[in-house]
Amino acid sequence: MSAKILIVEDEPAIQELLAFNVMQAGFQALRAEDADSAWEQIRSNTPDMILLDWMLPNTSGVVLAKQFRSDARTRDIPIIMLTARGEERDKVLGLESGADDYITKPFSPRELMARIRAVMRRHAPQMPDETIALGGLELSPGSHRVTARGTPIELGPTEFRLLHFFMTHAERVYSRTQLLDQVWGTQVFVEERTVDVHIRRLRAALEPQGLEGLIQTVRGSGYRFSTSEG
Repeated sequence: MSAKILIVEDEPAIQELLAFNVMQAGFQALRAEDADSAWEQIRSNTPDMILLDWMLPNTSGVVLAKQFRSDARTRDIPIIMLTARGEERDKVLGLESGADDYITKPFSPRELMARIRAVMRRHAPQMPDETIALGGLELSPGSHRVTARGTPIELGPTEFRLLHFFMTHAERVYSRTQLLDQVWGTQVFVEERTVDVHIRRLRAALEPQGLEGLIQTVRGSGYRFSTSEG
């Protein structure tokens, strides 16, 4: 069956245009005009992706994205934020709220579909099933579980792939561009700043167990995973 994409957009004309393009590309289109109707759709027909407008009545898209990321039913569903806000600080806020990508209106149907397919590809990664244990962390690709010093931790899909890459390439420094290529893929329309956002999320998840220092910033070069200080 084709993937289901939930379109959360309160402007009927834009919602109709998005639904048309989604269906033309072979996906199923689910529709919602606000947070309440979005949750109704999710309860009855869990989507494979969410296109989420920033400006919604009553509850903003940013708040709704955070709710999606904190709920077990929607934690791993990829989100693309749709907005007329094009400034960097707005893009960062959208990503930090839990969105996987961000597209500024107006956008072409071709760009939209390219981003949808890119996000879907990187949410269906091919990983070896072997469990990896390093630096107090244990990561199991098969079960999508991570423990930090024996305590389970919750990671979003992008942070999980990022940690998997780091743990399988420990002690090496990678630039933001290299991480984008390795973790997001070479055909993805994502800015380098996106890497910083997900690094912050990953460190925040590791911090309660005192393991945030495993993800090290190498000034002028990028990031590395290391069990040694400095």
